Amino acid sequence: MKQITFHFDPISPFAWLAFERLPQVLEGCSYAVEYRPLLFAGLLQHWGQKGPAELEPKRAWTFRQVAWLAQRHGIALQTPAQHPFNPLPLLRLALACGPNRRVVETLFRHVWTGGGDASDPVRLAELTARLAPARDPGGEDVKRELREATDAAIAAGIFGVPTFALDGRLFWGLDALEMLRDALLGGAWFDGPAWEAEGRPRAGVKRR
Repeated sequence: MKQITFHFDPISPFAWLAFERLPQVLEGCSYAVEYRPLLFAGLLQHWGQKGPAELEPKRAWTFRQVAWLAQRHGIALQTPAQHPFNPLPLLRLALACGPNRRVVETLFRHVWTGGGDASDPVRLAELTARLAPARDPGGEDVKRELREATDAAIAAGIFGVPTFALDGRLFWGLDALEMLRDALLGGAWFDGPAWEAEGRPRAGVKRR
């Protein structure tokens, strides 16, 4: 049985869609999933990027695309009342609970179904009571664990969510699920030189 690490932040609609699609795409494969929360904004800051919702034309396209993808795959998705929002309470809650599939699904549904405000204090309190975390989500140990998880992801070369780690390789995005399946099944392409060759740095024009 192979181990897949699913790096996620519930702020990402693509992470929600990938979470829902993963069992279908990997049907028939032998694997276990470790769910690892991280702060997407921390990745953006480190790599000098803006999030899709910070560029208005990209935000509009992103939400149109994820809405189309959701209806195509039969996945419930309603854009939250505010986006972007501060995901720290949800990420810390995930860690405080122990992020298994049930916990992660509940967090994603809190954000991406119903169209509510993911940061609403009343809704957050209800969510916390329902999940009954074993640790205090506001505790220093949980906050430190999230920082360390984000730093470790950056050190591993992760730049976005969702990212799946398998056998030392990283697969980014919803559209990487088929590639992940091929790797999981021992696809011949992964035994050849292409993975390393295509990932090598290349000379090119750099923006000033």
